[in-house]
Order: sequence, then C-alpha cells, then structure tokens
Amino acid sequence: MTKRVFNFNPGPAVLPLEVLEKAQSELLDFKGTGMSVMEISHRSKEFEAVIQTAEADLRELLGIPANYKIMFLQGGASLQFAMLPMNLRAAGASADYIVTGTWSKTAIKEAQKLGTARAAANTEKEGFNCLPEKLDLDPKATYLHFTSNETIHGVEFTDEPVAPAGVPLVCDTSSDFISRPVDISKYALIYAGAQKNAGPAGVTVVIARDDMLERTPANLPVMLDYKALAASGSLHNTPPAFAIYMVGLVFQWAKKLGGLAEIQKTNRKKADAIYNAIDQSGGFYRGHAMPEARSVMNIPFRLPSEELEDTFAKEAKKNDLIGLKGHRSVGGIRASIYNAMTVEGAEALVQFMKEFQKKNG
Repeated sequence: MTKRVFNFNPGPAVLPLEVLEKAQSELLDFKGTGMSVMEISHRSKEFEAVIQTAEADLRELLGIPANYKIMFLQGGASLQFAMLPMNLRAAGASADYIVTGTWSKTAIKEAQKLGTARAAANTEKEGFNCLPEKLDLDPKATYLHFTSNETIHGVEFTDEPVAPAGVPLVCDTSSDFISRPVDISKYALIYAGAQKNAGPAGVTVVIARDDMLERTPANLPVMLDYKALAASGSLHNTPPAFAIYMVGLVFQWAKKLGGLAEIQKTNRKKADAIYNAIDQSGGFYRGHAMPEARSVMNIPFRLPSEELEDTFAKEAKKNDLIGLKGHRSVGGIRASIYNAMTVEGAEALVQFMKEFQKKNG
C-alpha cells in the first residue's frame, strides 16, 4: 500500500481513505461508461445521478427540509462573501455580521464593498480568542451573518446566535460542515467550501431556503444569481464535476459511519485528547481560544518560543505528522482534525507532543 501520513492541513485537507480508494477504483471507468467521471458529460444520465444522489444524501445527513434548495457552486466561500449580499440585501439596506476571526472579518469587508454592513459584535480586540458576550443587533437588518468555526483562530459556536424576529440567519460553515448535527430550519442560508470536511477544493455547497431566492434582484449576472443557479439544478454551466462526485462519496461515507451524531462523538474524542495534552502540559503548550469557545475542528496553540514552534513543526513532519504549522498571519502550531482525521492520528499527535515536551521542556 502507498504510504499515508497523518494530514493535519487546514484545507485542502485529509479525505477518508475509503473515499480515495473508491475514486481510484472508478477513475478510468465510471459505472461502465469506459470513461472517467472527469470525462463524462455533465448533461449525461450518469452525472445527473451523481449530483442527484449527492443532494439526496446531504438532505438525509442534515435533515434538510423540502423548502430548501441545495446548490453545488464554484468560487469557494470567498465568492459567497460577495454573492450573499448581492442576492439577499436590497439596495440601501443593511446587514449585520458577527466578527469572531479572520474569515468573518473578511466576509464583512466584502459585504461593505457592495453596500452597508455593520458589526453586531467584534472580538478582534480580544485577539479573536472568544465568542462575543452580547450582540448589538439591528431589528431591521436584511440578515445576520456569522461564521460557525474560525479555521485560523480555532473559535467555534456551539449554538446559533439568535437573530431578531424576522431577520434571517446566515452562516459560513466551511470548516465545521457535516461535523455535527445542525437544525437547518434555524437558518435562512448556509454555505461551505468543501475542502475541509466534505471533499476536495473546487466546489462550494449552498443551502438556501426558498423565500431567500425570491430576494435575488433581476439584474444580477447569471453566475452570481442564486435563483437562476438553483433553478438549473447547479447545471447552468459545466460544474466542477469531479469535485461534486468526491463530495457525494464523502456523504455516502458519513452515512455508513452512522451519520452526524456518530461523527460528532468521534470528533469530540479527538479534540478532547489534544486539548487535554495542552492543558496538562504545565504551560509548555498554550491554547489560543478560551476553553468555552474552543473549536473541535481546528486547534491552534503556542510553545514557549517561535524557535521551538519551528522545531516542533519540522520534527513532527519527520514523524509523518503533516501540516501543523500555524497560519502565516498568527504563527504558532495548528492541528486541523476534520472528520476524516482518525482517532489514531490524534493519538499519534498527542504522543509526539508529550515526547517533544520531555525533550525540550
């Protein structure tokens, strides 16, 4: 078997081995077509089955009601930062954003380029290490946006913020998508880049309630138009076919594991093991996020010096623990433990952390 490392990269990230092997087995001949899924027409019955099955499996995993549309789009969450206000915010209206890290900060900046967007809370002065204690909400906002998990700073919402009556709740779920059960009925729209938990880079999943699609103005370019893209079944143009196929395989894998409740238990076990190693290190390892705001997906932490952090990352790599260097904007170490990271991988990291501390503490 080809050597596999423990991949802690924050995205593109680790994929389930079973999914990779399935894709490998079908790479040259997909379902008896004599072609790869990368070669078949997106208008073919074979690919229609791929995208329709992926949608059905996602509906089952998340319990998505019938009055929500699922779209498989391109451009990542970064394009959604602009598409969202283009589609949902009427001219002259304002939207509220909860800013808890780099990605929600980027989202509000993009929205402000196109109109009015205000911060209902901003934890930057705390170093993006916590969740806001209170929100300054506009009861007339066209929507309230939050980022459920901040990949860089390791801060995660365990419960949804409560929007004022009549204000739709919108969420960027890119880095904790399908990592736990979620009540979709609380949201007007959620979106997620697939390359953390759901597949390879190249496809973005958008789940929108039907009434949100009626807000789309008539003059938007079609590739930025939620209503048109939903009506086409994500097939207005040639979609990222292989990425959608891979996402569909990941959904099937998640179902076989027992669904999101079982996945959540495993994710919690991995996170607890690493956080315990941090908390029991006597200060040698220092977690970034406050305990009550800690992410289950991304665990950033610091060592006594930048030199030790650099040594840690290099030695970890030699031990097949890959992708642990922190984001360039904040430094330190970061372990991303998405759904496909095994318990064995988390335990291998914990063991390395203990041995590294013994040697360097």
